[in-house]
Amino acid sequence: MRVDTMTGEGMTSVSVSYEIRRQLNTLRTTGNHKSVNDLLGEMIRTHKMLKMKSEIDLLRERMKIAVDVDVEHLAERLNLAPFQV
Repeated sequence: MRVDTMTGEGMTSVSVSYEIRRQLNTLRTTGNHKSVNDLLGEMIRTHKMLKMKSEIDLLRERMKIAVDVDVEHLAERLNLAPFQV
């Protein structure tokens, strides 16, 4: 697959094989999309949402760990710090 930048800002032209075009059109028709661009746009949005969901899950996990920190122990450790707290 080759991507060429066109003159319009943010526009690209993608050169793909006949087989890839056939597969994209099959996906487009089975998903009831008006165009391949709509199909690709939805796929990109779905990918971004899944990636964001996994990042949110990771943040939630880290927040749970932070909430479980013993404040007294943390204060004691900060008192041992070589700098003014």
